[in-house]
Amino acid sequence: MRNENRLYHVVALVTAALWGTTFVSSKILLDEGLSPAEIMALRFALAYVCILPFAPRRLFADNLRDEAAMAVLGITGGSMYFLLENTALVYTHASNVAIIIASTPLLTTLAVQATGRGERAGRGLYLCSLLSLTGVAMVVFNGQFILKLNPKGDLLTLGAALMWVAYSLVVLRLKDRYSSLFTTRKIFFYGVATLLPYFAFRPFEADWATLLRPAVAGNLLYLGIVASLVCYWTWNLSIEKLGAIRATNYLYLNPVVAMITAAAVLGERITAMAVAGAALILLGVWMAEKHKSAEPRAEGDEAAERKYSRSDE
Repeated sequence: MRNENRLYHVVALVTAALWGTTFVSSKILLDEGLSPAEIMALRFALAYVCILPFAPRRLFADNLRDEAAMAVLGITGGSMYFLLENTALVYTHASNVAIIIASTPLLTTLAVQATGRGERAGRGLYLCSLLSLTGVAMVVFNGQFILKLNPKGDLLTLGAALMWVAYSLVVLRLKDRYSSLFTTRKIFFYGVATLLPYFAFRPFEADWATLLRPAVAGNLLYLGIVASLVCYWTWNLSIEKLGAIRATNYLYLNPVVAMITAAAVLGERITAMAVAGAALILLGVWMAEKHKSAEPRAEGDEAAERKYSRSDE
């Protein structure tokens, strides 16, 4: 691992860990009566307002193509991702959703390889990814094996995972021409804007009395400022500096953090199977990074990266 990249590995790890805590915050808000769409709209709207003083003042991207790409980021990393994932929970088990979403790093690796974005992944990296995915399954089941195929819900969840893969690829395409802050601001804007039509069919019902409850306000502030404003910016930065394959590998840590947070805050039980699964996840992530760090840089990779960068300009 090059010294200049160590910081960004820490940033990616901390970001993934913070996202692992959002499941508990979202559960609390759901218990308080907010809908998934309301939670997403409020956290993105709050993040957008808070990022304005720091983000570049320019309104639009350099051209219509790039502006459309910014809208795609808002959809794939915002409105459509959350709607697909949350709707899937209506039709399938939460364990199915968690495991399919956890396949995002593996799917991202396959997509980056297919598009030839200059990142390389050998057989060892895929085996490490499968090891972490096995650990995720053990953490999710947590001693209670519940897995039943529900095609509609499972396909919706797969759609959400593919949305995040597309998000990562588009961030890679834009990374050399726009700052992370500008890109993140546009994501929040388009995430909220593309979610508004949803409320024409399911009206926004959260009132001020609900929003001002300490539990609701506190968790919305956490989701909006920490999990959205800070984490989306640091995640985009991580993808820019590390590449999509190395950054998304840290997402395997989400279930571990979610398990620990749920136990600490909600009193949920942790079984021996879950602990073993967490160990497999950590081992898989560590081995993947060691494998990637030790992998010799193929001759011509830098030229290929410069070629792809120029082709996007």
